[in-house]
Amino acid sequence: MPEYLRQMAAGTLRLARPVLPKRWRGDTAVVPVVRLAGVIGIATPLRPALSVATLARALDRAFAVRRARAVAVVINSPGGSAVQSHLIFQRIRALAEEKQVPVIAFVEDVAASGGYMIACAADEIVCDPASIVGSIGVIGASFGFSEAMKKLGVERRIHTSGTNKSMLDPFLPEKEEDVQRLEAIQRDIHDLFISLVRTRRGERLTGPEQSLFSGEFWVAGTAKAFGLIDQIGELRTFLRQRFGKEVTMPLISSERTLFGRRVPGIAGSLPQAVLEQVTEPPGFAEDIVSAIEARALWARFGL
Repeated sequence: MPEYLRQMAAGTLRLARPVLPKRWRGDTAVVPVVRLAGVIGIATPLRPALSVATLARALDRAFAVRRARAVAVVINSPGGSAVQSHLIFQRIRALAEEKQVPVIAFVEDVAASGGYMIACAADEIVCDPASIVGSIGVIGASFGFSEAMKKLGVERRIHTSGTNKSMLDPFLPEKEEDVQRLEAIQRDIHDLFISLVRTRRGERLTGPEQSLFSGEFWVAGTAKAFGLIDQIGELRTFLRQRFGKEVTMPLISSERTLFGRRVPGIAGSLPQAVLEQVTEPPGFAEDIVSAIEARALWARFGL
């Protein structure tokens, strides 16, 4: 470009700078923010949850922001599906490495179990002093109704092809060999979780392993002493200290659906007008069970 054109462009930019949005100014740091809140993977058609499918587009948009100095991921989750937690973790890491952009996780109320796995995708983890962190373990829970069925005079009839197809059926008496198979699966998933935390946190981990990986959880101060997190603070103050007072923090919200609501998983649900047109409420019983499971996960951490 000829020198006179460069000077004209520079002059035009100087004149326009006062009215340009901060994020368009080349000298202003930009840190896009993605908020991840809720239970991971426990979902029904009317009660969606966090999953790689619901978060992928928002994450892609956050890492595509031009001149982003970092991407901030705000986490408030008691955990949930191990698979979805790991998929979200992998998506964040893949984008961070592809775009060469650091990731900072900010924990609100809780980042436990799968929520902490996602936090480990960040290069730094920052928590409020009252945040709850940890629960590095695997849990499986169900109900047993075999004795209640006997009292009610209900007969369970089940036919399978495959000797273990009815393993851990809640309407049949629990078998020791079935429990052993489940525990073996849980150990494999737990080992994967432990390996992930060790890989991501490395030498920063200083807490006793028998506690760190026992499924126990801690308030932020203890978590910092154990090396599970890096700093105590909150998003706005931390980013202003790190990148300057003029830093801009655009919130990358989920895209809108055909009905004008945000894609669930980050925020939102189906509108009431749509629900009223459903002739057979889809999965109402499943919604109730899902809500109970989600409530139980939050309640473990006093929330």
